[in-house]
Amino acid sequence: MKIAIYTLGCKVNQYETQAMERELSRRGHTLVPFEALADAYIVNTCAVTAMSGHKSRQIVRRAQKQNPQAVVGVCGCYSQTDPQAVAALGVDLVSGPNGRMGFLDDLEEIFTARLGSLGTVAPKSPVPQDPVRTAKITVGNIMSTRVFEELPAGGLEGRTRAMLKVEDGCVNFCSYCIIPYARGPVRSLPLEKAAAEAASLAEKGYREIVLTGIEISSWGQDLKNGLGLADLIEAVCAAAPQCRIRLGSLEPRTVTEAFCHRVSSLHNLCPHFHLSLQSGCDETLKRMNRKYDTVRYFESVSLLRKWFDRPGITTDLIVGFPGETEEEFEKTLAFLEKCGFTAMHIFPYSRRPGTPADKMPDQIPNAVKEDRARRASQSARMLQCRYLQSWVGEYLPVLFEEEKGGLYRGYAPNYVDVLVPFSGSLHNIEKMVRITEAGTDCLRGEVC
Repeated sequence: MKIAIYTLGCKVNQYETQAMERELSRRGHTLVPFEALADAYIVNTCAVTAMSGHKSRQIVRRAQKQNPQAVVGVCGCYSQTDPQAVAALGVDLVSGPNGRMGFLDDLEEIFTARLGSLGTVAPKSPVPQDPVRTAKITVGNIMSTRVFEELPAGGLEGRTRAMLKVEDGCVNFCSYCIIPYARGPVRSLPLEKAAAEAASLAEKGYREIVLTGIEISSWGQDLKNGLGLADLIEAVCAAAPQCRIRLGSLEPRTVTEAFCHRVSSLHNLCPHFHLSLQSGCDETLKRMNRKYDTVRYFESVSLLRKWFDRPGITTDLIVGFPGETEEEFEKTLAFLEKCGFTAMHIFPYSRRPGTPADKMPDQIPNAVKEDRARRASQSARMLQCRYLQSWVGEYLPVLFEEEKGGLYRGYAPNYVDVLVPFSGSLHNIEKMVRITEAGTDCLRGEVC
């Protein structure tokens, strides 16, 4: 088969798509761009916002339009939370975010049956009538899932950075979030297997490994062996000493004096920490059912700056949450300034049916949400520029990834984007760079 895959959503989805790509190639199939004519299309969906579901449906329809005879399989979080809506689109296969190898087995089986009935799945001229489809739905009860699904790590191309999924699921049940219902309870990749995967990725030539998961702060809870995230980080750093190790999103509770004391001594751990915030107002955080207040959050920020040299501290922010007053939003803006984030992702609140926040009173008008997102983005840009400007005249090690427009681009350990002029190839090479200029969202410099 010629197979095309489209991925929406987070790094976990990207990781799982890469695993499917590797397995499909191993089975002898050919991967083609999603815009190309394919025998089968896979859409790996996202459900984090209402727009994510809308985009997932759009991509499914796009695949059907490109080749009406092709097999269309849909997996991921959106198809887990609303499988009947996905099936109603006229697809062939609907699965959730678990059981990816079985999903590929089913895709092959449906393709074989289609081939037998049509003789081909490539459109002819004129295009034959679209086959009658009854979707095979394999979505299970994700809330009863207790076993971590191990998938092959690393992609097919010569990438610089590899993602290593070490955790799945979430039990925080924030009032705005559908993900616990889409991903189920916490499941962890055992420490020994995570270390072995990291060593394997290093042997394949990757220079940076990102530990990812739905909520990696909860890693180890289900294993009940006394190990926590710091143990995992130490093991992975030791298994791949020549690789940078970067952490995915953390909950503020993770960052304690003991945690910082342990991980700050790891030479290959990147000093970049993405701490979920969502709001800088205690009243709003309580309505969100977040498990901290601004005092505890700022303690985490202060500890990171105490134990690491000018770390990159990034975050997510939701504006316009139900009941958020102008006064509460102003508190958030002031808290952003206090924390001095190096970069931020800002989202207007998106209603998700099935979550408590969807039924809360005092929903904020879209125009107000958009205005607050604009104002928060202005604050974020100012803070980012301030952080970037502080590095002018300094030196940073940069792991280069790609050339674009005559400039080579890569990332420093603090996750700052760095551009340099260079005539040769720097792909997958780390070089010390003297920073000469700060842009609005990146640094420029010269290779030493």
